[in-house]
Amino acid sequence: MLIQVYAAGVTPSELRWYPTSHKKDGSVRPLAVPGHEFSGVVAQLGERVEGFAAGDEVFGMNDWFADGASAEFCVTVPSNIARKPSRLTHAEAATVPIGALTAWQGLLDRAKLQTGERLLVHGAAGAVGVFVVQLARLRGAEVVATASGRNREFLLQLGVKQVIDYTTDAFDKIVRNADVVFDAVGGETLTRSWKVLKPGGRLVTIAADSEGANDPRVKDAFFIVEPSQGQLVELGRLLNTGKLQVFVDAQVPLANAPAAYAGSVVRKHGYGKVVIVTPAYEARVFA
Repeated sequence: MLIQVYAAGVTPSELRWYPTSHKKDGSVRPLAVPGHEFSGVVAQLGERVEGFAAGDEVFGMNDWFADGASAEFCVTVPSNIARKPSRLTHAEAATVPIGALTAWQGLLDRAKLQTGERLLVHGAAGAVGVFVVQLARLRGAEVVATASGRNREFLLQLGVKQVIDYTTDAFDKIVRNADVVFDAVGGETLTRSWKVLKPGGRLVTIAADSEGANDPRVKDAFFIVEPSQGQLVELGRLLNTGKLQVFVDAQVPLANAPAAYAGSVVRKHGYGKVVIVTPAYEARVFA
């Protein structure tokens, strides 16, 4: 399927990831296009594609070894996308797929978070963390979060019970008997997290430095998000009913994509995600 891209979410660290510079067979992958979550309009269908038509508004994510959507068009497959939530703009929808799917797969598929359980989230105000917090609250879990002090009020409004400022307080001296830890930070934060779990507690991590770890616990805890049409459909329903919120921290034109990936874009809030918008979307919005 050919998608006319209106907006693409920015994950700056992907420029350093193996799939950006290599193919699945290990050979060098030149001129890779980043931006693996997107929102746009179906421009053309491939043979035997069913369930979509040209002109449909869709959102989704591509496999990491496929080219992304920091471009005016991208190619995808039906299983990677779903219809865009009608309540969201394309810029808003482009912030959803990677963050929300990561939260879903980490919390519900891997950790199997249950109602009434206690969850500790590291990086709770980040692009993934905001969805981890919301999905956990929808599941009926109690959420404790680590974040910078400036995001305390924001996270409390999202439903976090306790916010620990990682710049001033040691979370492992405060939190005890957590059922689940969701780690988006890695390093020393991950290492210190094991001791806050109760016996039988579960930890999941998406921190890139965990992928090559030798510790079997870390290997078991680490995962990489995968596209899922079924989960995108369910997330779309939650977004359309307002049960999930999205947060665009900055919106930049495609011409300024290098600045977005360099992290030099001025951000409004310090939480949520940076989004690249294409000329086609800008023309539509300002028409």
